[in-house]
Amino acid sequence: MAPEPRTARPPAAPPGRAPGLAVERSLQEAGAHRVGGMDEVGRGALAGPVTAGVVVLRPGTARGIPGLRDSKLLSPARREALVPRIRSWCAASGVGHASPQEIDRLGLTAALHLAGQRALAAATRGGAAPDVVLLDGRHDWLTADAAPSLFDPAAADEPVWTGTVVTRVKADLTCASVAAASVLAKVERDRIMRELSGDWPQYGWESNKGYGAAGHRAALDEGGPTPHHRLSWRLTRPATAAGPSTSGDETT
Repeated sequence: MAPEPRTARPPAAPPGRAPGLAVERSLQEAGAHRVGGMDEVGRGALAGPVTAGVVVLRPGTARGIPGLRDSKLLSPARREALVPRIRSWCAASGVGHASPQEIDRLGLTAALHLAGQRALAAATRGGAAPDVVLLDGRHDWLTADAAPSLFDPAAADEPVWTGTVVTRVKADLTCASVAAASVLAKVERDRIMRELSGDWPQYGWESNKGYGAAGHRAALDEGGPTPHHRLSWRLTRPATAAGPSTSGDETT
């Protein structure tokens, strides 16, 4: 007798608690027509861009996306699988980058500002600009009013979004729009670093994504920086002393 076919087990749920929409709903109830969630990746890397993602919700969105988590809690395959689901779930989305040269010239905070504004410009071209952006973290790096002395108006190559920013610590873990934005930003930046690794394989960017892994630092010690490194970082010093802290950023 032939054995009975086994029932395929559903894939295990990703770690952590699913982010919700309570904060986004409260902002809509307070008068925001469209709420956007934003997050950044690449802040602490030694090479490659800093990248911001934004996801703009449709008014009245009531459900999240099954399996969605902050990008750092997801495997690369899970992140990739979520991208089309995120794009169909939201009204619009966008990803923006600031280059290593912009980071060196303007500083990290101003570069984050540019990346975020470029992400918003992409979402606007996609059909929906948010009234309010829910930003992960304590500090508003998105609006020039937050720290006007840091920003070079001549560097803004896109129309500047001037809506309201609401900051929230751990929003990437608790707010579905921000978690979704983190996934889009992570997937796109990782793709860029894999492509760059084809021309610079000795630095291991296909795996370390430009962060300060031991192999990356050894390659810097041996061959020096590339055009894709942030030259204002202390690239050849120990990881604990090189540039801004990498704590909280995924390195794979």
